Amino acid sequence: MKSLKISSKPENVAAVEKFIDDMRSEINIGDDVYGNILISMTEAANNAIIHGNKCDESKDVTITYELDDRGKNLTFVIKDQGPGFDYGHLPDPTDPENLEKTHGRGVFLMMQLADLVVFSDKGATIEMQFRV
Repeated sequence: MKSLKISSKPENVAAVEKFIDDMRSEINIGDDVYGNILISMTEAANNAIIHGNKCDESKDVTITYELDDRGKNLTFVIKDQGPGFDYGHLPDPTDPENLEKTHGRGVFLMMQLADLVVFSDKGATIEMQFRV
């Protein structure tokens, strides 16, 4: 298992991008899966920093990944130190009244791009799995 801990500054999403790039140099994954992982993980990290930890630099976001024994499933866990959120009642970004909004698509994108998404700790922890 590999891990990354960042403080809750929006510019630290760049460290998450590097973490994913470094992971790709160790694990052979196709371009499509890599793109899905990169988008999902940067969205998750951004949400954890901004919404979870409210950009409080004294709070951390922790990201881990692990490849299963068969080398088929890559699992990421993103954890913030916030109170969580009601992930079961998010506005639908495809609803016509939400199409013009510039936010509110991160969880939707994660759900579309990852093979499995599980929320725990009242939404403060997200597990995403990708088939590689």
